[in-house]
Amino acid sequence: MSFVLIAAILLMQPPADSKKALLEARESVWRAFFWKDRAMLERLLPEDTLVMDSGSEGMGNRQGVLEGADRFAKSGAKLVRLEFPTTEIRYYGNVAIIYSTYLYEIEDHGKRTPSNGRITEVFVFRKGEWVNPGWHMEAR
Repeated sequence: MSFVLIAAILLMQPPADSKKALLEARESVWRAFFWKDRAMLERLLPEDTLVMDSGSEGMGNRQGVLEGADRFAKSGAKLVRLEFPTTEIRYYGNVAIIYSTYLYEIEDHGKRTPSNGRITEVFVFRKGEWVNPGWHMEAR
């Protein structure tokens, strides 16, 4: 096998102990959405992203997520709390599925609004990093 082929295979497979990097990628996606970091969102959400958000009919896509982040940024609200009280991870080759409960709190003009629920997130290890091509979110 050639060195190039071996290197390509290794770049497609997540490191043996990739839990920390995976959870950091997950946190980065959430924080990028709420912290107006469009460049990070564009890096971590591939073109083929498909999402099902609580309260939305049908399915969303990357463009819709980016537009939602832009709307949040323009609203003046800010994220003041983000937690994942329970998290379970299952790995399937270069795919990881994260099952979690979430809790976040938004402050808007001095008023704090908490949100919580469950989320199933799909991450794929591509070109040496975890990217987030989809999720299903269910608010409580």
